[in-house]
Amino acid sequence: MAVHDAVSDVLLRVDGRWPVSAAAREFAAAGVPVFPCVPGAKRPLTEHGFHDASTDLARVDAWWRQHPGANIGLPTGATSGAVVVDVDVHGPVNGFEALNRARRAGLVNGWMFTVTSPSGGLHAYYPATPDTAQPSWQAARAGIDFRGDGGYIIIPPSAVVIYGASTPYALRQINTGPASTIDSGGLRDFLDPRPEPRRFNPPGQVRDRDVSRIAAWVATRGEGERNRGLFWAACRLAESGVAPSDALDVLTAAAGHAGLSEREVTTTVRSAYRAVHPPPRAAAASRADGFARPVPVASGLQGRGLS
Repeated sequence: MAVHDAVSDVLLRVDGRWPVSAAAREFAAAGVPVFPCVPGAKRPLTEHGFHDASTDLARVDAWWRQHPGANIGLPTGATSGAVVVDVDVHGPVNGFEALNRARRAGLVNGWMFTVTSPSGGLHAYYPATPDTAQPSWQAARAGIDFRGDGGYIIIPPSAVVIYGASTPYALRQINTGPASTIDSGGLRDFLDPRPEPRRFNPPGQVRDRDVSRIAAWVATRGEGERNRGLFWAACRLAESGVAPSDALDVLTAAAGHAGLSEREVTTTVRSAYRAVHPPPRAAAASRADGFARPVPVASGLQGRGLS
């Protein structure tokens, strides 16, 4: 059986009979940074969350002496050398359907090991890509999250209380073959493709089919993706020469369907237009450095709360 990295090596030895304190020490001794989370839950107990993760045995022992039943948190990404595809099952969303589509497309092969989560989902661990940023992201509609740089995961033998019962994370399978890195960006594009609108020509004239496609995409954003999706859509409209007032007309209803208030929509669209068309003061600063020509300010920024 191949030993892919320190995390899977420890999991081969640790099982549900181990106290979490002993397992946490075993991970730290193997060079895997860990930190404590609330017993039976996922919230970090340390002041700076996963940023406090450590392999220092004295520090780890002190944490678990203070919180003997604390769950074990593992920072994902370059810090630990492991990234995770987190498959969720909740309500009408079944992430296994999207995972199977991604598997058939060859996008999720090469995992090191898998863990069954207390909710019935799955955590598939992969080696982090060396010298390459792999930020965490969510694809809520697909029921899949990616835990990479800037994220963390709860690892066995931790347990979460669901409906009053303590349910553990459990090692499901170790890959006996070669492990490989995962194209996290390609996986996200596959699970949650973003529309690529054509440029509007001439500027300022809106083609209904392009704008409708963007609005429909915004309307389907789930929690955790709504603001980012709206900002992206507003930037695309700004780059295409759509007036801010028209962008608000198009995006307010769509983003409202996704759960955002009119005030949130106005603030986000304003930020997007200012990012694409900096105000005169920013343009003047660029000219002073000698690197940029003046950038015209989009018309229509006054009114409707966009100034």
